Amino acid sequence: MRTQQPPAIVVRGLEKSYQDLQVLCGVDLDVEKGSIFALLGSNGAGKTTAVKILSTLLRADAGTASVGGFDVATQPDNVREAISLTGQFAAVDEILSGRENLVLVARLRHLKGTGAIADDLLERFSLTDAGARRVSTYSGGMRRRLDIAMSLIGNPPVIFLDEPTTGLDPEARIEVWKATKELAGRGTTVLLTTQYLEEAEQLADRIAILHQGKIIVNDTLAELRQLLPPAEVEYVEKQPSLEEIFFAVVGETGEDDKYSAAEQPNAKRKTKSNKG
Repeated sequence: MRTQQPPAIVVRGLEKSYQDLQVLCGVDLDVEKGSIFALLGSNGAGKTTAVKILSTLLRADAGTASVGGFDVATQPDNVREAISLTGQFAAVDEILSGRENLVLVARLRHLKGTGAIADDLLERFSLTDAGARRVSTYSGGMRRRLDIAMSLIGNPPVIFLDEPTTGLDPEARIEVWKATKELAGRGTTVLLTTQYLEEAEQLADRIAILHQGKIIVNDTLAELRQLLPPAEVEYVEKQPSLEEIFFAVVGETGEDDKYSAAEQPNAKRKTKSNKG
């Protein structure tokens, strides 16, 4: 008989205010180990504040939170050893090469075999060919992949990705999505904050919507779809989306389930339309 593992992240009644502005109003959530959990919300919803509290950068006014079995308020050092945080902007040294950035972080973590660690991560994130180049020559997607790779040094079991694709172009965004899926595939727990609906839909095992400081829904994508009323099925002509056109023009397909708009410009599919 399998014993159910405790969640990697447990939050109960989390509250935070900035003077008269209450940002978090009693947030509750659980994040299972090895899953991708998306915290979805508009700008100012409190997503980054929640991540700062969970990563020990900010103290909550009320409530409790634990990460990796450690209380963020009373055991912050243990929490920091168990996590890594990738913020909204890539925290890389542009003067150094990609490999030198990785070696530097490995040394700061007092790890042995820093060169081998760097080389392994470069290969894992498809950056080997660019490893010797200065980061200032990297594209946005390459910088973000390097940033995530740096976050994995020391094999933290929990990683926070705070709006990781903000400001990235479509190709770079899909590169980050692929890297994020690989993290979870290797057993890392990922808490992802985003304001992009498609990003949560593509990546998350579970999605919570944070609105005005409160979690208003928290379910799988399939369960969230059940919130809408049943719809009649109709056949309509499928027009290619702008994303499909973009990748057809530049010669990239992105995700495996994307098809070339150039090959199937007028494909038909079933869509749902509410009646009445």
